[in-house]
Amino acid sequence: MTETGSVVVIGGTSGLGREVARLYAERGRDVVLSGRDKDRAQAAASEIGGRTVGIGLDLAQPDDIASDLAGVGQVAHLVLVAIERDENTARDFDLARATRLVTLKLVGYTEVVHTLLPRMDAESSIVLFGGMAMGRPYPGSTTVSTVNGGVTGLVHTLAVELAPIRVNAIHPGIVGDSPYWAERPQAVERARSRTPGERMVRMQDIVEATAFLLENGSVNGVNLRADAGWMLM
Repeated sequence: MTETGSVVVIGGTSGLGREVARLYAERGRDVVLSGRDKDRAQAAASEIGGRTVGIGLDLAQPDDIASDLAGVGQVAHLVLVAIERDENTARDFDLARATRLVTLKLVGYTEVVHTLLPRMDAESSIVLFGGMAMGRPYPGSTTVSTVNGGVTGLVHTLAVELAPIRVNAIHPGIVGDSPYWAERPQAVERARSRTPGERMVRMQDIVEATAFLLENGSVNGVNLRADAGWMLM
């Protein structure tokens, strides 16, 4: 793993992104985390401590991304975690919500890569976050399932185009102890009972898997399913 440059976490003010930022801050790395609200991002960076700084960035406003990232220097690892939850169906299609999510997850992710690419080197790596809705849709997941499926294609093309920079993605299942799912214990229990080992994915599992994808030089172009075997049942 290269020790030159910072670890940039886009969407690092809460949840999984915050825990990835914390991991690298505790390792003594320079960490940049972003959130839509600059003050909240700076507060999260202060709470994490170490050499962590917070910046404001809205992936759904791609024209502003280059200027928002202007102060970021050399980048060792880039993690794109940011997501918004959207319930949308083809029958009752909310165009504005769908456009925002597609822009955020596909156009915004790609624009961040485009902007930071000159600040990366051959040892740098990128991890994108998708999700298991791409393979296990549910009522209201029309846009979410579509964009997470798009992440798989984005990983493949970026891995080829950006070589030797490695590009991978992680697709978490239901993360039982995450802030969102911790408030939905019945849904978590239903999912837990449908995994082979009756064990839920934990936030620490996803953080460790993300670090593996960032740091293992033999892993490239991979869409890693991290669902405790949920898709098998």
